[in-house]
Amino acid sequence: MSSEKSTDRRPVIIFDLDGTLVSSMDDLVVTLNVILTEEGHQAIPPESVQTMIGHGAKVLLQRGLEANGVAWTEDSIAPMYSNFLAHYEAHIADHTRPFPGVVACLERLKARGFRLAVCTNKVERLTMPLLAALELTRHFNAIVGGDSFDKPKPDAAPVLGAIERSGGTKAGSVMVGDSVTDIDAARAAGIPVVAVDFGYTPVPVNELNPDRVISHFDALEAALDAVID
Repeated sequence: MSSEKSTDRRPVIIFDLDGTLVSSMDDLVVTLNVILTEEGHQAIPPESVQTMIGHGAKVLLQRGLEANGVAWTEDSIAPMYSNFLAHYEAHIADHTRPFPGVVACLERLKARGFRLAVCTNKVERLTMPLLAALELTRHFNAIVGGDSFDKPKPDAAPVLGAIERSGGTKAGSVMVGDSVTDIDAARAAGIPVVAVDFGYTPVPVNELNPDRVISHFDALEAALDAVID
């Protein structure tokens, strides 16, 4: 990964991670349910976990407790969250893989002169080793996690920060994500957004009014061309 700030500033394509670049559901489900069952709670079905993802590991754990009817406080959840991070980090890519077409698409975009960034609400402690394990790090000029700035998505700061850290320019930059969090973050940052329809969202993305929706990474370049002025 390179974060150089060049005078050759180019548009940046900013990608969400879970549910956009990578299929990480299986590893997240396993980790959540290991932590919940260790505490004597019920495991959460995968189809329910899918609607809980997008705001980081702590919120996922909070929602898992709420699904069990368990009240939580920051103090009570702290040791569970620590255990979650440790377990997930140890099993971060047991089943997680890039979605079909991701690597080839990233290579084509870079060849066209775009800079590339990741902007996820997954904390840096987990984001960096996951990208490394999947051999994706080399594709990106910047990687922004949920704790890289004071506020995570849907705040604009992480998106704008990803553009800045990439040495890029906001003009011509586009967000690519799978949920309302990504769409709202792009809107807050003042850039277009392309949504994938195979990610993790309780509301179908075509109901959330992104600028374009794609069903495969083979379609991303045409969608970008349509939304970039």
